[in-house]
Amino acid sequence: MSEINNFEAIGIGLASPDKILEWSHGEVKKPETINYRTLKPELDGLFCEKIFGPTKDWECHCGKYKKIRYKGIVCDRCGVEVTRAKVRRERMGHIRLAAPVSHIWYFRGIPSRMGLVLDMSPRNLEKILYFAAYIVIDPGSTDLNKYDIINEREYREYVSEYGRHDFVAKMGAEAIKDLLSQIDIDALADDLREQLQQAKGQRKSRLIKRLEVIEAFKLSGFQPDWMILDVLPVLPPELRPMVQLDGGRFATSDLNDLYRRVINRNNRLNKLLQLGAPNIIVRNEKRMLQEAVDALIDNGRRGRAVTGAGNRALKSLSDLLKGKQGRFRQNLLGKRVDYSGRSVIVVGPELKMHQCGLPKEMALELFKPFVMREIVKHELAQNIKSARRLVERGGDMVWDTLENVIKDHPVLLNRAPTLHRLGIQAFEPVLVEGRAIQLHPLVCTAYNADFDGDQMAVHVPLSAEAQAEARFLMLASNNLLKPQDGKPVTVPTQDMVLGIYYLTIDKEPDDFDPEAPLPAFSDYDEANMAYEKNIITLRQSIKVRRTVEVDGKTISGVITTTMGRLIFNSILPQDLGFADRSRGGKDLLKLECDFLVGKKQLGQIIERCIHIHGITKTSKILDQLKTMGYHYSTIGGISIGIFDMVVPDIKETLIEEAEVQVAEINRRHQRGLLNNEGRYRAVVDIWRRTTDSITEALKENLGRFNPVYMMSLSGARGNINQIKQLAGMRGNMADTTGRTVEIPIKSNLREGMNVLEFFISSHGARKSLSDTALKTADSGYLTRRLVDIAQDVIIREEDCQTSNYIDVSAITVGSKNKRRVAQRLFDRVRGRYAAEDVIDPKTKKVLVEGGTLISNDQAQMIEDSGLEKVKIRSNLTCACSSGVCAKCYGINLATGEPAVVGEAVGIMAAQSIGEPGTQLTMRTFHTGGIASGDDITQGLPRVEELFEARKPKGQAVIAELEGVVSIVETDKRKREVTITSAEGESKTHAIPLSTPVIVDEGDYVEIGDLITDGSVNPQDIMSIKGAEGVQKYIITEVLKVYKNNGVEINDKHIEIIARQMLRKCKIDDSGDTHMLTGSLVDMFDFESTNAEIEAQGLQPAEGKRVLLGITKASLATDSFLSAASFQETTRVLTDAAVKGKVDPLLGLKENVIIGKLIPAGSGMHRYRNITAIPVVPENKELLESTVAQSKVSG
Repeated sequence: MSEINNFEAIGIGLASPDKILEWSHGEVKKPETINYRTLKPELDGLFCEKIFGPTKDWECHCGKYKKIRYKGIVCDRCGVEVTRAKVRRERMGHIRLAAPVSHIWYFRGIPSRMGLVLDMSPRNLEKILYFAAYIVIDPGSTDLNKYDIINEREYREYVSEYGRHDFVAKMGAEAIKDLLSQIDIDALADDLREQLQQAKGQRKSRLIKRLEVIEAFKLSGFQPDWMILDVLPVLPPELRPMVQLDGGRFATSDLNDLYRRVINRNNRLNKLLQLGAPNIIVRNEKRMLQEAVDALIDNGRRGRAVTGAGNRALKSLSDLLKGKQGRFRQNLLGKRVDYSGRSVIVVGPELKMHQCGLPKEMALELFKPFVMREIVKHELAQNIKSARRLVERGGDMVWDTLENVIKDHPVLLNRAPTLHRLGIQAFEPVLVEGRAIQLHPLVCTAYNADFDGDQMAVHVPLSAEAQAEARFLMLASNNLLKPQDGKPVTVPTQDMVLGIYYLTIDKEPDDFDPEAPLPAFSDYDEANMAYEKNIITLRQSIKVRRTVEVDGKTISGVITTTMGRLIFNSILPQDLGFADRSRGGKDLLKLECDFLVGKKQLGQIIERCIHIHGITKTSKILDQLKTMGYHYSTIGGISIGIFDMVVPDIKETLIEEAEVQVAEINRRHQRGLLNNEGRYRAVVDIWRRTTDSITEALKENLGRFNPVYMMSLSGARGNINQIKQLAGMRGNMADTTGRTVEIPIKSNLREGMNVLEFFISSHGARKSLSDTALKTADSGYLTRRLVDIAQDVIIREEDCQTSNYIDVSAITVGSKNKRRVAQRLFDRVRGRYAAEDVIDPKTKKVLVEGGTLISNDQAQMIEDSGLEKVKIRSNLTCACSSGVCAKCYGINLATGEPAVVGEAVGIMAAQSIGEPGTQLTMRTFHTGGIASGDDITQGLPRVEELFEARKPKGQAVIAELEGVVSIVETDKRKREVTITSAEGESKTHAIPLSTPVIVDEGDYVEIGDLITDGSVNPQDIMSIKGAEGVQKYIITEVLKVYKNNGVEINDKHIEIIARQMLRKCKIDDSGDTHMLTGSLVDMFDFESTNAEIEAQGLQPAEGKRVLLGITKASLATDSFLSAASFQETTRVLTDAAVKGKVDPLLGLKENVIIGKLIPAGSGMHRYRNITAIPVVPENKELLESTVAQSKVSG
């Protein structure tokens, strides 16, 4: 590693005037940029070559010295150093200011750092800095006090009374600089600590803020007066370029305009001072200089922004850093890369799982350097130049070389948006004609790709290490599982499912004569021959002799099945556990999958195959399933036409019956027997039931060989809800407020709708489209915040040796009487480590030993045993100070193997929660009509509300005591719910009658139980049940939202986010530590500091854990680089500079920003000394010696 990159941490601080001069290569004195006649930079101007370096490599300004041989010489005529032109990207200049100027970040930021140091309000500070008032620096013999603020009239009066030399009062940054330089930081810090002892309320919080800033200056060693600038640094010219346009005009960076304003005003002020101009004119010029510097640093922060042509605000230095287009997010976190291309994707059904089709032209361009090297190596060309000409001409020899080059060189394919780790996968390229990339159909689900014009990008991994990683970790055939829940992601879809469904369906019994003997065959081959000769069909029952080997013995017998199922089973392993062979005998001959196979069953088959036979074998089986599915969907010839959508005859009758019932309800309403709300609900309910009855009739009517029904039932395309709209009845729609319209749509899409029906339905159709667009942005922003909070959670060690654990049980949803399981105990314990022995409550047998991994089979045994709670190791209780340990995490769901050190589990957690975000609903549901109170937030807004730890909409009342409930209805449209504890303590809650109470008289409630319907404020749970209670609540609630939307997600991902939300402690009393009262400190730092202090016999600090929302927690991270690249860039950098923060570079973002390898995966320190040796003929000796050495070392 080069010297410049060899550092462990990076710091930021305030620059002193001397430091700025040290950076500078010369003073910029003139506002000119370039000479418009010669197009050369002006001397001493903003692009001066003498200061910033030559514009052409190895050439001075006047042309006296040209060529590299004069390297390092400074021209005696023009003063330009002969060097590379790229120094113009790094050499800075400076402007020596005629009057001190304040830095707007430290004056205007929230809180104002200058204001806190001087104990002045930002408003008063502004009056001084912008020459509207005087501040007393030395009161002398007057009755004034230091820091008093006086206006112009008062100043004159004091001058006339006491004389100009008897006291000192100044205005502008000069005055503030004098005051700042007089401050004794150490004495002030001690004084503030003493004041804190007696202070209360608002005064105390103000003192804490002041002390925080003063302590920051004390610890960092920076002088407060450095917040005032005497010397202004000038950015290197290549970072604020000026380019010539076609018409001879120039386009320039806004910074040049802003610098020019500063230089003009500075020069004018210098002239006025030399001329001894009147005070009022000088003051006005100083104020304008202050405003010019403000605009340069942060345009628009104070007053109106300086605008350029077309009234557009100019982009200042702060704007260069901020936002999506700023330096952090545009250039440091995302960079353009060489060796990449993009094209439209088309399906490649004949490809293997690990292959992709790469267009020949694209491949040649991507692998050009490799091809040229091979050509020179095999002496087909003399040098690189002629090799390049050969490649550009093309020809057979070039294509043959390209074939050799790409043989063992994987490429990465990426489809934007990359929502999870499966959005980039590696493939072995296969050269194809045409200009489109061919993609294996089974990886489409992972990429969320389809072939309607989607594009994908190709990247070439260059180094041997990168290629090894691509091959072993990223190859598509190794990525068969979803990181969200560990289920297979490469399940066949659409045509493939339909083909396999067609293959495994059997005939109805009445399709053939039950008396006729079944065709019998001696083995599979004979049956297959009969099928090929059209003697039998795929679907009719046949008898066939089957021979299997069990424990070394050959068993033979006749089974009854269909030809289709025989063909399907011919590619499957026969030990997946679907067939019950426990009784032996004839059962041993059963086919493994002798049942109808749709998409759901295929998923189970693949999951078991991975579990039993591993990924390599499953990849081969998947390819065979793909081929078989396409083949038999073609043979089946299943297609749909309008006549396949058969409308049930009973539909008219059912609708007429419903209309009679509705008329009766309306009559009852008119008589006054029903209120309007009751009438509305009854009408909506009748139509809902009618729609369901028509749907049932439709199912019976279609028959199992109807193509539409087959597609839906197999899971290939469509669902019963869509079929209902095609051939049944569209039913009730929602209006713009989300309320169900009571007039139903009686027609279906096959019959067509009338005008009124069309208008009622059009709102829902449009809303879904606009919802999707909004949802994508919201979901993306949620993912970004989650990534930011969890990006430094990496598996840092094998085992943290903690004895802490959590109790897990099945998660249930619904009211007391209608509870259903949202997540089984099986899903919560599989792939986790047991904290202690898990014992069967009935047999007392140990199901899982403590400290061992719970396998799928063991998890099933635990669930079957009737155990309600299991103690497991968890991310929430991991004792790792940064990241988590492998034991507390459990298995890596993306591989199905125990997690290894270096796994970036935080990023995976964020992606797993964010990726299905677009599938969640956007709306807030009405809980029935208007009368039932507040909306309950669901879907994406609910997940956001939980992770941001916000006060929820429709907040529930929770029990603050444990005890028995009594309910009394008062006459004030309220009821009083009283909880009385066993000790006789009671607590009464007044609840409006419109709010549904979910407890009954005499119920026993525990602390934190819900009394009314709605969501709980996480902060309330935090104060009542503590950190453990709130973590459990967040996990349960987030899981419920995903489950309600049909998304499976493992709770370990949510655990990681919840852990990060509770990492901070708020200090209540600092004791003898250096921690400040009221500040937020990392929990692990808090514990370790206290342990050190206690060991010395001193007073430890006191504090409590706080729950922070994900945005706040991201900004409260120890890494200023990570926080600055997330949000509020200028605020984060201001704070970091004052505190002299040091970034320890533990997370991923910080290392990406500074261009180092990320400290995860193979970039971790423990793996850094591994080198990859390409397995090619020329490395034969090296490889053999390496293998021999490793054998010797054991």
